Amino acid sequence: MRAVIQRVSKASVSIDGKIAGNIGQGLLILLGIEEADTQEDVEWLSGKISRLRIFNDNEGLMNLSVLEINSEVLIVSQFTLHASTKKGNRPSYIKAAKPEIAIPLYEAFIEQMERDLGKPVQTGEFGAMMDVALINDGPVTIIIDTKNKE
Repeated sequence: MRAVIQRVSKASVSIDGKIAGNIGQGLLILLGIEEADTQEDVEWLSGKISRLRIFNDNEGLMNLSVLEINSEVLIVSQFTLHASTKKGNRPSYIKAAKPEIAIPLYEAFIEQMERDLGKPVQTGEFGAMMDVALINDGPVTIIIDTKNKE
């Protein structure tokens, strides 16, 4: 699994002009799932993100997690995170999981994040054409890949 995590002041995802998910301060998570991903990736990534200390404390240091500040999370599936640009100019998405693998893992990730945070998260819709709007706070953007554990 590959995730792009953005600390946001606010973010939303719309489908056909209608807002599907909307948050204030928190994290926008763009999530890419590959064929080799498992439930272990789901659990590791959710735990890592929920405890990631990227929010400012009283001294202005990034020392608090989304869990600690009781903030919001918006999760959007994005298969293009597994694009390979090694050959040619047209990205290949061969490593991106097919829907029969990706959808259950995407849903499992949402459920795991909700368990780890102790509250519901907002989402887009898997496979839909979505418009994502955000105000990146900082800016702070972190990329995590479960295969590299970084």
